Amino acid sequence: MAAEQPTTVLLVDDHDLIRQGLRRAFERAGDFTVVGEAGSVAEALACATRHQPDVVVIDVRLPDGSGLDVARELRRQRPDVGIVVLTMYAGDEQLFGALEAGASAFVAKDAPAEDVVSAARHALVSPRSFSAADLAGAMRRRMNPSGPQLTPREREVLQLMADGLGVSAIARQLFISESTTKTHVSKLYEKLGAANRAQALMAAIRLGLLEPDDVS
Repeated sequence: MAAEQPTTVLLVDDHDLIRQGLRRAFERAGDFTVVGEAGSVAEALACATRHQPDVVVIDVRLPDGSGLDVARELRRQRPDVGIVVLTMYAGDEQLFGALEAGASAFVAKDAPAEDVVSAARHALVSPRSFSAADLAGAMRRRMNPSGPQLTPREREVLQLMADGLGVSAIARQLFISESTTKTHVSKLYEKLGAANRAQALMAAIRLGLLEPDDVS
């Protein structure tokens, strides 16, 4: 009996290092083969036409437009293609944008590469069924909007800040870079209307995002 053909994947990201990391993760998985890479909307659509991949992994931010535009066009052309959307800022707005663009899955860029591979497997089997880490929470927040909309990662960072951890310790705890951690902290300050850690924690308690006992 002939061996089962591996699932073909197209990687779309304008950062070569991100594409290399994803390529290695898919190659390690064994049941995928990366048939192409692209760094822009134009390249992505051309590569998708040329290679007809089973799954396309797309970054939202591309130099010549949005990865969501790629997702919409791919879904229009091929209803059965699996589409995984990656984003640096995994907020509710981005999540629902991916859902509305016809994506199969939505993954934060700082998630482990294995999560992207798992999302690609879901996208292959259920291309029209949307999957995201905090989909249920996002749906609740959309139905009952109140207070700032924190991403799951921002909630983790907030809790670790409440535990008294600094940027370096939070980065180690979450296995992310210090620069990514600083970005999350900056977004938290912005959403909470805070200028520093103490103000952020007080605002979080006032808004019910933390209990007073949560803060060390």
